[in-house]
Amino acid sequence: MSSPQDPLTPPPAGQDPADPLQPARTAATPAQVANLEFKARLLLLFMLLLVCGSALYVLYARGAFESTQRLVLVAEDSEGVVVGMDLTFSGFPIGRVRRIELAEDGKARILVDVAAKDAHWLRTSSVFTLVKGIVGGPNIRAYSGLLNDPALPDGAVRTVLQGDASAEIPKVIAAAKDLIENLNSLTGSSGAVGVSLANLQILTERLKGPGGALTVLLGSEAEAKKIAVTLDRTNALLAKLDGLAAKTDTQVFGEKGVMPETRATVVQLNAMLGEARTSLKKVDAILVDAQAITSNAKDATADLGALRAEVDTSLRKVEGLVNEINRKWPFARDAEMKLP
Repeated sequence: MSSPQDPLTPPPAGQDPADPLQPARTAATPAQVANLEFKARLLLLFMLLLVCGSALYVLYARGAFESTQRLVLVAEDSEGVVVGMDLTFSGFPIGRVRRIELAEDGKARILVDVAAKDAHWLRTSSVFTLVKGIVGGPNIRAYSGLLNDPALPDGAVRTVLQGDASAEIPKVIAAAKDLIENLNSLTGSSGAVGVSLANLQILTERLKGPGGALTVLLGSEAEAKKIAVTLDRTNALLAKLDGLAAKTDTQVFGEKGVMPETRATVVQLNAMLGEARTSLKKVDAILVDAQAITSNAKDATADLGALRAEVDTSLRKVEGLVNEINRKWPFARDAEMKLP
């Protein structure tokens, strides 16, 4: 049986004199070690399950367990293309690059796995592009203009249309250099723009001169003066024409002008025409009466013709009778017969 420790005796090495439970902990060390080993194993198992779950989740998120359809894209080169790059359609990823290999003809074959649920967006008429921008990596895009075409089969091989914006930079720089040189030649003192500016300055000075725009249009100040003199004469002639027109207006349309007299004459003519119309009506009545008299005279003339015919007949009979008497009366020699 252990005796209590003397307070004057120093504690053993590794013990804290202020901790009253230090002997109890020292006595429970083997059991704690056994529990600690079990907990460590549980912790390791939990970490292993956590790592496996994370890996499975990453595989699921990356579409490892999703049914896919293989698409082979053939490009001239695969510079910038890496495994895991997305194939986008209308900005949405529908496939992922799984492998890149070199074909026998020296071209790059990009093997893309397209999700089965998104494969209906790809048609036989779809176009695939590999665009390399100035900033950032390349992008693989799909374009389907006719969604009514047949669906793209599994394992289809399509050629990629490539476009490299950075490859156009040297051409743009060369074109800009040529443009700057052309601008320098145009804006120089002997260039077209410089000569045009000089001519424009001369034109401005002429516009400020005495003749102004007329000098510029006609070429000399003398011609401009001629035009000015002609305009002054034209203005004077127009003034005279205005006075003559005023006089003509007074003489023609004034109170004693031609138009009032003509109007009075027309009134008189209308009155005379009215009187002539009345006379014509009277003549018409007389003509009607004359026509009636003429018709009566025609009837009388017809009666006179019949009477003359009867008289002629009677005269012929008398003449025949006289001739008969003269023939039968031999002693009468005078055959003249006087009619009353």
